[in-house]
Amino acid sequence: MNLPATFFPAWLLIISAIMGFIACGWAIRLEKWLQLPQAQINSWLCCSVIVLMAWQLKAQVHHGLAFHLLGVSALTLIAGPRRALLSIAVLLAIDLGFGHGDLATWGLSLWLIGLLPISITHGLLRFAQTKFSPNFFVYIFVNCFAAGALSMWLVGLSICALLSLVGAYPADFLFDETLPFYFLMGWPEAFITGLNLTLLVVWRPEWVNSFNDRVYLQRK
Repeated sequence: MNLPATFFPAWLLIISAIMGFIACGWAIRLEKWLQLPQAQINSWLCCSVIVLMAWQLKAQVHHGLAFHLLGVSALTLIAGPRRALLSIAVLLAIDLGFGHGDLATWGLSLWLIGLLPISITHGLLRFAQTKFSPNFFVYIFVNCFAAGALSMWLVGLSICALLSLVGAYPADFLFDETLPFYFLMGWPEAFITGLNLTLLVVWRPEWVNSFNDRVYLQRK
């Protein structure tokens, strides 16, 4: 995303960073670390590394506007929302440390490409679990494909709205020329999320925190 700190007022950066640290502390406190199977720890760490690598494949078209796949929906489904949040927080610090943006925007970036897609993905998962009977195809197409696309679209909309509100770029440029790129990127985000989760739940269901093969595949 590569957000420059000069685009935003200091109070917004400070508040977003404080709230980001609070959210990470909440995630650390509530996660049941001693009950985590080794398989899920391994899949969580491996997926985190893959997400960081995916972020390095980005295209920057304007100052502060860089496009790349998120991978957050897949990470949320594999590791759960709390561990996904912690991963994104660490990965953002690493990515910003590489010079891809300003460290002062860590908290703001965490809210935009961390907490927002995590909340969308987890909320859609809970909605499907509540409204539909356990179904493998509902999980794949709603919780994987749809969550990936919707996360990218809403992240893009939020970024464009924020940059417009702070006056970084004109609103017509952001919504007419920038937002369509996020819409297009929603499709590969959905495809990659859905394809990879399909392979995992078929061959290694124990690696996916949000999937129980005894419920989805063996239910009579």
